[in-house]
Amino acid sequence: MISLTSPVRIWAHSARAGVKLGLLSLATGALFATESPVLLGVAAAGAGALYVSGGTEFARAGLRSLRLLWPFLLVIAIWHGLTGQIAAGIAVTLRLLTAVALANFVTMTTQLSDMIAVMSSLLAPVRRLGLSTRALELSVALVVRFTPTLARKGQDLVESWRARSPRRPGWQIVIPMAALAIDDAEQVAEALRARGGME
Repeated sequence: MISLTSPVRIWAHSARAGVKLGLLSLATGALFATESPVLLGVAAAGAGALYVSGGTEFARAGLRSLRLLWPFLLVIAIWHGLTGQIAAGIAVTLRLLTAVALANFVTMTTQLSDMIAVMSSLLAPVRRLGLSTRALELSVALVVRFTPTLARKGQDLVESWRARSPRRPGWQIVIPMAALAIDDAEQVAEALRARGGME
């Protein structure tokens, strides 16, 4: 598994995790509250400015992280183009791009342990009722860490297929991908059991 925090430190690394996550929640809510392509375009430009404010190396790393998003954006653009809903397609594309870019920016500038600490604080009332929140906190950590890892392994499978066949990969990589995911899950389960589980 990998750490998603950028090794290139910028000003946002010193901001509190709770503040960044709170602002991210407000920004995401605002994005879904408007249908104006102009306002969404301004928001997308603002998200881009955040990456640029971290310098060239940080901005390039951020763009590399967002490359997995382009197939989804392409499908959305084509669909809305075919249905004649150009303005709606632009709005949806800008909203998705901006929301993911902002979330990625927060992830790149926040330690996973700090995110879990915020989650733990938010779940404090639940613990007062006598319920354990450890499983939920651990689940958040695993999802954050496993998602890019599985995406990278999926890309490796695609590249391996292309090296061996002139045909484009499709359903053929689903089973190997599922096997990799199950193997990773079993390894993590064994590690957790070796450390006493989630108690």
